[in-house]
Amino acid sequence: MVTTGMDRTRAPRRAGPLAVLALLVAACASPGAVTQAPTTAPTTAPTTAPASGEAPSGSAAAPSESAAAAGPNCGTDPVTLNAYFETGFDLPFKLSDEFTKQFPNVKWDIKQDQFTNLMSSTPRLLSGDNAPDLIRLPSMVSLVKDGLLKNLDEYVTAFGWDKFPPAQLAQNRVAADGTRGSGSLYAAGLNYSLTGVFYSKKLAQQIGMTQPPTTVDEFEALLAKAKAANLLPIMAWNATASGGGLAFPLQNLMAAYGPTDPINDWIFQKPGATIDTPTNLTAAQHLEQWVKSGYFPKDVNAIEYTDANARFGKGEGVFMFNGDWQDAGYDKDQPQGVGFFVFPPSQSGGKVAAMSAPLTYGIAAKAKNADCAASFLNWVATNEKAREIDVAVGGSNPGGPPDLPVPPAAAGSVINETLAAGAQVGKDNGAMDFIANATGSIFAQGWTPELQSLVGGKEDAAGLLKAVQAEYEKELSR
Repeated sequence: MVTTGMDRTRAPRRAGPLAVLALLVAACASPGAVTQAPTTAPTTAPTTAPASGEAPSGSAAAPSESAAAAGPNCGTDPVTLNAYFETGFDLPFKLSDEFTKQFPNVKWDIKQDQFTNLMSSTPRLLSGDNAPDLIRLPSMVSLVKDGLLKNLDEYVTAFGWDKFPPAQLAQNRVAADGTRGSGSLYAAGLNYSLTGVFYSKKLAQQIGMTQPPTTVDEFEALLAKAKAANLLPIMAWNATASGGGLAFPLQNLMAAYGPTDPINDWIFQKPGATIDTPTNLTAAQHLEQWVKSGYFPKDVNAIEYTDANARFGKGEGVFMFNGDWQDAGYDKDQPQGVGFFVFPPSQSGGKVAAMSAPLTYGIAAKAKNADCAASFLNWVATNEKAREIDVAVGGSNPGGPPDLPVPPAAAGSVINETLAAGAQVGKDNGAMDFIANATGSIFAQGWTPELQSLVGGKEDAAGLLKAVQAEYEKELSR
């Protein structure tokens, strides 16, 4: 039985016997199966947003840029956008709330689910009778092959997305041969995230860390010091419902001991690509040794993503591998008490690398409100208030036109550290996509169970890579 995410709507909940039964059914069936009708929408809103500084009729807040750029838009009649968001991330909810403030004719029917559940359920959701207008995409290639995602090339032209830096859109392009990185656009990012290592400044001081480590050896020495001081070295999650969180440190280790291009080639399904390489074996062996050394919680295989963040926020764990989307939460839990660094290279002076990718959302080929959904994606990248939310809540670069400034973060916020780290990753050309995004099921069927077996002592580093590669090839052969 798979536990689904809780639904989020703008109507009050009613807890009765039928609701309880429905939730139980939803837990064993489809994610987001229980929904409530959205609240009644106002009937007036601008077809397109006015110029910066002008207040739209009936709007509580004026957008600083055109939401539709005189192109496709949400119209003036009531619209309800059907959306699937990923559990545990506030950013899309904050953005959708602000969009409705600026365009009150647009309401939302939002369901949410764990990332790993979306891996397996997205094809069914996209092909259903009530296909989502917007959906968090864990992978793309098979969805494009099956004609389930809308081709966004018309919006690239209409909104001027072709003026964005090409690298922003590359990961969401799929070529005719089924490989990612070029071809038509099938998704867009709500922001452009960065992963690395967060740390408790208080606990780091206790183990003598005065500055971020510059090599893997230095980092591992800090882990050993934390263990000797009876501190938990690394807080992490690895439960099935949230997906194998140990994939985060593993991919960081892969980039520390080998080049990033082969990793991206594997994720993008380039012919002949393999994850089972000598340098990746070295990385997996380091992760295996961290497990054996007790650097992760003993119950890591039972810890879900939200629980891990809550425990880290309360001071459990010196380090935590995660992404900048968690910045605001850490700032709230430990004001000015959390730092961040990009995982170091294996050799001093080496270039840094990190998983850095858009928070990807696509539009179903069968979506009923595709123009409005695309208008929202354009608004996210160009609207002043939306960009501020991207930084303040998402903790990362909002992307968009290169001439738009990145809004500043509050003084003392860890966001400043993640933004600076992102600039260094860009300078070193060290951006990678996430290894969980290689195929539609590789996270749920490959990485998660194999990483759990590694923790349980039922799999070793070499076996993990071989098993994941075998699952990858099986999925590509379907």
